Amino acid sequence: MYRFIILFLAFGVQAHQMSPTYPEWTPSYMEDIYKTRVRIFNKREDVKYFQIGVFDKDFKPLPFVTQYHLRGVLFNSYATFDIYINKDVMKDATYVCSESMLTDVVSSGVVSKICSKFKS
Repeated sequence: MYRFIILFLAFGVQAHQMSPTYPEWTPSYMEDIYKTRVRIFNKREDVKYFQIGVFDKDFKPLPFVTQYHLRGVLFNSYATFDIYINKDVMKDATYVCSESMLTDVVSSGVVSKICSKFKS
């Protein structure tokens, strides 16, 4: 067991980053529609796509709109995108998450998922 932990610490784990940590909803130009902006940085060579989701406090998916639910982000690159949500659904939105989608046969086999919690 200790060998595994030492190996894990020696090689480290590369994931992706998502900001802001606590996004906020702001009114959009459409009536009763709110938006937030999220930015992803891809630190993994074996991952090219990230799936985006909005969830309630129990991590149940909520309906939302973005240009791409599956977003391509090149290695060592950023992608910024807007998420839109209806005012009635917004009150239940607690988390926005991004999950790496493995497409490469020789990938690490590790899926990374990062969630940011909306400011109340």
